[in-house]
Amino acid sequence: MHIKRERRCCVCRSTKQQKEMIRVAKINDEFYLDLNQKLDGRGAYVCDLSECLLEAKKRKALNRTFKCDVGNEIYVKLEEYAKNK
Repeated sequence: MHIKRERRCCVCRSTKQQKEMIRVAKINDEFYLDLNQKLDGRGAYVCDLSECLLEAKKRKALNRTFKCDVGNEIYVKLEEYAKNK
């Protein structure tokens, strides 16, 4: 039996398959863009759509999800990823 791994986007709140999302991991108060979804730590997911990736910065969605100040660095990485898609 195959298990569907669905996650909710912290920006648009839609539910999608885990492989269709980008994971941001928090490890020891540092944030990483986890493209392979293999890092330990707390994670938050954003849709792999340019609109959601860019909207995350505008709404500060990761700050709300992690309940702390994420900083601008991870939002810049999300923007770069969206532009290079």
